[in-house]
Amino acid sequence: MAADDIVWRSAVECAALIRRKELSPVELTEAVLARIDALNPRLNAFCLVAHDVARRLAREAEIAVLKGEPLGALHGVPVSVKDVLFTRGMRTTGGSRLYAELIPEVDAVSVGRLKAAGAVLLGKTTTSEFGFKAVTDSPLFGVTRNPWSLEHTPGGSSGGAAAAVASGCGAIALGSDGGGSVRIPAAFCGVVGVKPSYGRVPLGAGFPGWDHVSHVGPLARTVRDAAAVLDVIAGGDDRDRESLPREPGSYVDACDAGVKGLNVAWTPDLGFARVDPAVLELTGDAAATFESLGCHVEVVNPGWENLEEVFSTLIAAQFYAAWADELPAAEPRLDPALVRFIRRGGSITARDYLRARARVAEYWEEVRAFSERFDLLLTPTTAVAPFAAAGPPPREVDGESVSVLGWMPFTYPFNLTGQPAVSVPAGFTADGLPVGLQIVGRRHADRAVLAAAAAYEAVRPWSAQRPAL
Repeated sequence: MAADDIVWRSAVECAALIRRKELSPVELTEAVLARIDALNPRLNAFCLVAHDVARRLAREAEIAVLKGEPLGALHGVPVSVKDVLFTRGMRTTGGSRLYAELIPEVDAVSVGRLKAAGAVLLGKTTTSEFGFKAVTDSPLFGVTRNPWSLEHTPGGSSGGAAAAVASGCGAIALGSDGGGSVRIPAAFCGVVGVKPSYGRVPLGAGFPGWDHVSHVGPLARTVRDAAAVLDVIAGGDDRDRESLPREPGSYVDACDAGVKGLNVAWTPDLGFARVDPAVLELTGDAAATFESLGCHVEVVNPGWENLEEVFSTLIAAQFYAAWADELPAAEPRLDPALVRFIRRGGSITARDYLRARARVAEYWEEVRAFSERFDLLLTPTTAVAPFAAAGPPPREVDGESVSVLGWMPFTYPFNLTGQPAVSVPAGFTADGLPVGLQIVGRRHADRAVLAAAAAYEAVRPWSAQRPAL
């Protein structure tokens, strides 16, 4: 099998071929490592390529196949892990000079489960410092670039993960999403990004600052690949007291459920956002596809308040609690924008923080009432297409000034509510830049979100589209 062909095969397909002894885990891993070595100097998707570890795991996977041993669901399949997720015995920096030499003694729960399922760990993917911003650059590892256009950002903070998957450097990657950090890079890189329900994937040890909003989820080129990862990493664990018990059934099987008869809401702007016209056209066209799938699609204005100030208050306070003791000594080593964010948290009182938490509870009541009427909510994933890798995020959208998070108004609300959400490719702008459609489900309805994403993928497939690297 040609190396160029192997690296673009889906994880589900590779696992099946390995199980049938038609594909060697060593051959697959070597092909992916060779591609990473060729492309990473331009992309900066990986901050650590663990050649020796990957080769050892691939050899062990191959021996297990030849011996007829029981095989895990992702046996022999190469995966990458975002550099905020702890990996035992493998450097994990959080993109920060403060932790440039940190080698954790434990795995994040999700990483341990991937290993137990037979996955081959390729290395760590780049992130912004502690994932604090939704683009991918850090003082430690520099700027990460979009495979579709090296002048543009892949989004973030799981930008390295999305760039890796989009460029054929591993079919699946593990990311984290505290305000859109899986879905935004998925949209910007033309891949699938899943934010499972809050607690669906246990967290365990890791960097602090993202209490109550952080979700670990997969990035992949197909919906079923993402579902296969969820089958492995989801389910309760006492290391995370907020984790949810395992659901019966398979998430891959849920992809076959279909969506006929569902009530689907499409909102182009959530009632308050400014959206680039090209993004609006592509995502509106994508949303209309659900009519042809047998859904009842209604254009809505949910009437919800913009919670940017609430979200920023919570996260800034939590980052202040986590990192303020490092200041001012560590200030020269940190991202200047992160220092400003931490300092902002120092001005937030306990009353401010608790009132923000109370506002989230009130907001949930509005969203819950909306969810009684609609099975799914569709939105653009971002308000803009990918922007320059070197520049700051836009402060103007469609000719009007927007707030700091005005370019990403559709993602963080669903971190506050904990609902499952997935970004799927909606198409490309005239400049050839990817745009994403977000599918949001009811609380804990991960299976319905995956079914909707898979049904959409079946009529608008995208995995054959590849960047011209």
